[in-house]
Amino acid sequence: MKALVLEEPGKIEGLKVISNREKPIPKENEIRVKVFYSALNPSDYQVATYSDLVSERKRVLGLDVAGVVDAVGSGVNNFNVGDRVYYLRSIENLDGGFAEYACTTAHTASKLPKELPFEVAAAVPGAGFTAYQAIIQKLRVQAGKTILIHGGAGGVGGNAIQLAKLSGLTVYTTCLGKDIEYVKSLGADHAIDFEKEDVYAVLSKLTKERGVDYVLNTIGSESATNDIEYALAFGGEIVVTAGFPESKSLRFYDKGISLHEIALGAAHTKGDFKAQCNLAHIGNKFAQLLVDKKISPPKLTIISMEEIPEYLVKMKQGKITGKVVAKI
Repeated sequence: MKALVLEEPGKIEGLKVISNREKPIPKENEIRVKVFYSALNPSDYQVATYSDLVSERKRVLGLDVAGVVDAVGSGVNNFNVGDRVYYLRSIENLDGGFAEYACTTAHTASKLPKELPFEVAAAVPGAGFTAYQAIIQKLRVQAGKTILIHGGAGGVGGNAIQLAKLSGLTVYTTCLGKDIEYVKSLGADHAIDFEKEDVYAVLSKLTKERGVDYVLNTIGSESATNDIEYALAFGGEIVVTAGFPESKSLRFYDKGISLHEIALGAAHTKGDFKAQCNLAHIGNKFAQLLVDKKISPPKLTIISMEEIPEYLVKMKQGKITGKVVAKI
């Protein structure tokens, strides 16, 4: 089969398209999927540039997969050959979505409603599931409150804006100036150009110096630390996807904050069956939100398998708005 294989770990240029990769064989409790589309994620270029990867088989990346079940392993009773499906692949699974066929555990996959195009579904798992768990399952937001969402033009941020508005929140978000109209079209009430404006000064003015009830930080530890210090109101909650705030910001009896971590992929790697089944649950819920048009798909850029390395570089450079999806 045709696949984009990590021939040389340590650099994005080490990804090469080959035509003779063997089809993966589904093991017990696994399904094999004929891949139609697979979306790009930051973890793809992060894994590609990690030089210490050692395995008996060269890796096929691609976390977000949408396609049709092609074969089922023993013990599978929730899927049949021909079912439309989408899922978030385990990072330890060497047979990812950047190939004509891929395998995954059956209990972590979701059935794809016929109303949803494969390319839309492929854009959901990494970004959409993260946003859903952050807003709905971790923060469990309450209508009438306020939230700061970093990176509103990205996959996670764009989905989070819509889920937050659906939940009745006032949404503040950061983005590049060129993306202000885009994030507002998703429902953001206020957009702050992080390149040209002092985010915390603007936020303080907009909230009359109170700060916000919730923060979704997708940037990193230093940014999350600043969020606690300068953005979060007393009794506020922060959910992080890219690193904990530094311990110096966690002063007891200061703000009464709550801290949440998103680690979707760890559900696969840590072997927690209930957490793994939750991935399929989120997939089912998110698909229905899309079918019911309560959530709109992000801005999609459709590319070929051969273009994936080029667009991973662009993603690493922060030049992507919305989601990039490869047609496999």
